[in-house]
Amino acid sequence: MKTFTLDVDYECDFALFGLVSSTRDYTLAWTLNRALRLRLIKQPELLLNLLTEGRLVFTHYLHATETLTFRLLRNRSIAPSNLKKPFLAPDIKEYDYLLAVSNGCGDLADEELLHRLTALDAVQYACQFDPNSLKYKENLIL
Repeated sequence: MKTFTLDVDYECDFALFGLVSSTRDYTLAWTLNRALRLRLIKQPELLLNLLTEGRLVFTHYLHATETLTFRLLRNRSIAPSNLKKPFLAPDIKEYDYLLAVSNGCGDLADEELLHRLTALDAVQYACQFDPNSLKYKENLIL
């Protein structure tokens, strides 16, 4: 019997920031809400069901308006896993959280936002990535 594989190439149209922070996810969401005047609200956990390895569970916060969307995602699974790398984006496993921003402008444009993120006490380090260059970018498409 022949098997077929489906190869799909996704284009990501959002800015992606990696954040290193030792704080809990709800504390980081609260800090971002205050600093950036957002309203990040906890969403149901993001589940990744891997066929042979089991499932991964990630916390997920969302701020969405008509023109702007912020998603704060924990990069490491909160559920126990047998995987060697239980990350949402294993390419950038050094980062504790991922912040995906769609249509950021003005005070929330990429360079200004990166500057504001690094100025926060709760964030030890922040970096911007091109999501299209990541090997596991399909994990970030929600």
